[in-house]
This record gives sequence, C-alpha cells and structure tokens, in this order.
Amino acid sequence: MDAQLIAFTGVAAGMVALPGADFTVVVRNALASRTAGLASAVGVAGGLLVHTALAVAGLAAVLVTMPVLFRTVQLLGGAYVLYLGLSTLYAIRRGPARDGSGRPSGTPDGEPERPAPREFGRALRQGFLTNALNPKAPVLFLSLLPQFVPDGQPPLPRTLLLAALVVVLALIWFPAVALLVDRLGRWLRRPRTARAIEGGSGVALTGLGLALVTGPLLR
Repeated sequence: MDAQLIAFTGVAAGMVALPGADFTVVVRNALASRTAGLASAVGVAGGLLVHTALAVAGLAAVLVTMPVLFRTVQLLGGAYVLYLGLSTLYAIRRGPARDGSGRPSGTPDGEPERPAPREFGRALRQGFLTNALNPKAPVLFLSLLPQFVPDGQPPLPRTLLLAALVVVLALIWFPAVALLVDRLGRWLRRPRTARAIEGGSGVALTGLGLALVTGPLLR
C-alpha cells in the first residue's frame, strides 16, 4: 500500500474542499438550478486541470518566479471574482424579475426557471475562470506535488498521477455540493433564505476579489 499516495489523497481532499471563491460560485449557481450548479462544478474541475497541467509541465515554476506575470494573474483573478461579487449584490438590489402580473417570475412553486443553454455555458465559464485565475493555485501545486514523489522514482509519471487525483477529487466534491444545494432547494430557494444566501455569496466574493486586487503579491 502506498502510504504517500494515501497521505496525498487526504491533503488534496482537504485542499479541494476548503471553502473559497469557487465553492461560493458553485453554491450560488446551484441555487438557480441543478444544471447551473453542476456546470459550475465541472468548470471548477477544468480550472484545476489547467493548474495541474501547468505544474506537471513546469510552467507554474516560471509563473511563480516572475513577479510581474504572477501579479498580472493575481489582478485578473481578483478583478473577475470582484465582478462576480458586485454583480451578485447588484442583482439582489434590483430584485427578482417579475412577470406581467407583478409576481416574481419562475415556476409555479416559486423556484427559478431552469437555465437555457446560454445560462449553462455562463455557469460553466464562471466556475472555470474563478478557479483558473486563482493566483494561489500555482504556488500550492508547485509546493505540494513534489513532496509526494518518492525518492528514486521518475517524477513525471508520479506527478501526473497526483495531478489526476486532484481533478478526480474536484469532480466528486463540487458536483456533490451542487446536488446537496439542489436537494435542499425548496427550502434554500424560499425568497428570504435565497436572498440571504445570495447576499452572503456576494459579500464573500466581493471581499475575496478586493483582497486579491489590493493585497500584496502572493508568494
């Protein structure tokens, strides 16, 4: 039994499950519909695939050792997360869309309408960009993966295995979060509850975005 692989699985699982901007985006979109939540979850896993591929290729090391390039990624990621947060808060302030009778639009039981293909693509893109533009990920993968490559083993096959494991864990965790939110949807989508969760998501995303944009260079 590979003790190092088991240890890495535990560490990676905790890393993937750690709440952050990607978790917030998945929850927020899952409140709209199961499809949107799952699309965001797959997008987050796609972002992790980018980071793991960069780490395997060694490009993450280049990114970390070039402050200007690293800061550019940090600013882009912060700006995008900030945009998501502010747009969420703006949508809450504007209030729900209403139909011709003055009632909130949606399905007869008050739940939001299911997203069109355009909404699916938007949710997928939000999940992907939120994770792919996370400037902490290159540092995390660059420092984590080599610790679990046994001495004397070729590093490339082992690193590929570890990187694939991270993506698999993401494909388990984030869809599970989306499905749980959808399962609790009837309660979570009550107007007052949904508004509180949306507000909390907007504040969290805005705070994370501001921290990335205005904070010092993450090294």
